[in-house]
Formats: sequence, C-alpha cells, structure tokens
Amino acid sequence: MVTCQKSIIAYSKEMNIRTAPAEHRSSDAAVIELLRVEKTLGIGELARRLGVTATAVRQRLERLMRAGLVGRATLSDSNESASGWSGKRTTRTRGRPSHVYSLTEKGQRTGGDNFRDLALVLWNEIRSVREPAVRQGLLSRIGLAMADTYRDEVAGDTPQQRLESMAKILLDRRISCEVGHSSTTGEATAAGGLSVLTSYACPYPELAEQDRGICAAERLMLQDLVGSAVQLSECRLDGAACCRFTLGNSGDPTAVVGALSGTTATCNKPG
Repeated sequence: MVTCQKSIIAYSKEMNIRTAPAEHRSSDAAVIELLRVEKTLGIGELARRLGVTATAVRQRLERLMRAGLVGRATLSDSNESASGWSGKRTTRTRGRPSHVYSLTEKGQRTGGDNFRDLALVLWNEIRSVREPAVRQGLLSRIGLAMADTYRDEVAGDTPQQRLESMAKILLDRRISCEVGHSSTTGEATAAGGLSVLTSYACPYPELAEQDRGICAAERLMLQDLVGSAVQLSECRLDGAACCRFTLGNSGDPTAVVGALSGTTATCNKPG
C-alpha cells in the first residue's frame, strides 16, 4: 500500500493545489468585504478603495468569479446610476462595455460563519451525557444524520463505486482524500485488495481531539452510505500520517455502533 507521505505528494500534484496562496486569500477577502458593504462596484472604484491597480482588481475578481463568489453584470446607460457604483449618471462613449460586480448568494454566505464554536459547544453537551445508552443513541443518530447530508449525492451500484463517489464529494468540500486498495497481509482479495478511503485532513480536528466519538460517527456515516462494513484501520490520533477507512472488512459490522458507546471510541487497527 502506498505510504501516506507519497500519496499526499501525488494528491497535491493531481489537484494542483486547489487552495489559493495566503496572499491571494487575504487580498480576495478584502474585495469580498468591500462588496458586502457597498453591494455593487465597478473595477475603477474597487481599485480606488483598495489602493491597487485595476489590473490587480481584475485578477482578484477573476478568481472570485471562478469560485462562484462574485457575479458580474453589464452596466447600461439606463441602470448606471441605479447600480450604486458611481452615484450619478455618466455619459459613456462607445467601446468596451462597463461592468459592475457584486457578491453571489454563495459569496454572501461566506460571512458570519461561526459554526465551529457552536459545534464545539454542542459536542461538549453530548459528551456530558452520563448514561451510556443515551449517549450511544445520540452518537448513532448523529452518524446517520451525517449520512443523510450526503445521501442524495452519493452514486454507484457497488460499495466500491459509492466509496469513490463519496471521496469526490469530500474533495469538492476541500477535504483531501483518495480511494485506493489495501495490500496488507490477510486483507488481499481476488480483486487486488480491500478498498480504502484515505483522508489526509480531519474534517473535525478540534472535535476529534476532544472525543474520538466523532471518529466513530464518521465511520458509521461511511458504512451507511456505502452499504458495507467499514473499519477505521489507521487514525491520525494514534500517530498515523493519515486516517484510513477500510471497506468490506471481515470484522463485525456492528463494531462501528459498539464503538460509540464508550466515553472515547478507539480507532481499530488491524491485528
């Protein structure tokens, strides 16, 4: 099985580093916040407000439009003053059309995201439940609710196909992962090994550090979506370089649910 270190390098090349450099994120955020306040602006006004060149503004807007965060509209003589971009009617000569830019619905949703703090508070409340049966029920329902979030997007007729579909969904959410095959002794099959979803980044790092119950809930989510037993065979919290979810392990499928009953759910490693 390819090591996590090599897989990460291959993944980075394949994805061409989807995340933008830090300087881009900072400058693009300034455009977003300005459009959030002013609603609609043209390139000239954006350049003046940000203290940069029009070329720099165009580059930022192109990135934001590709990301679906900013939309562009052509400014006509009839709606120029109503756009809020110049504050008054102006006379334009023939030539390149003038455009104004504003946040899309997706762009508007980038502000006011405080889900992290809320998630931590809610998870701590779940951890405080002392009755094992009640806590197990809550965590089991969380796992199934997580599965419902993705259910309509997962495609495929076989567990392998559904696992690959789930990996694509996670990639779209910028969670670095890939599907491969395990060649560990005792796990090999006629098909060349068990399917493995390798995750290079934990979707819930702070929650997992507090309580591994979230790891078990995630494993239950995957098991429900792919329709086959899933084992968390490697875990970053145990010192591994990445987390591996192995599909179709011969172990007891109910082990996923059982792992939810304790105060901390352990990551099962192959014996």
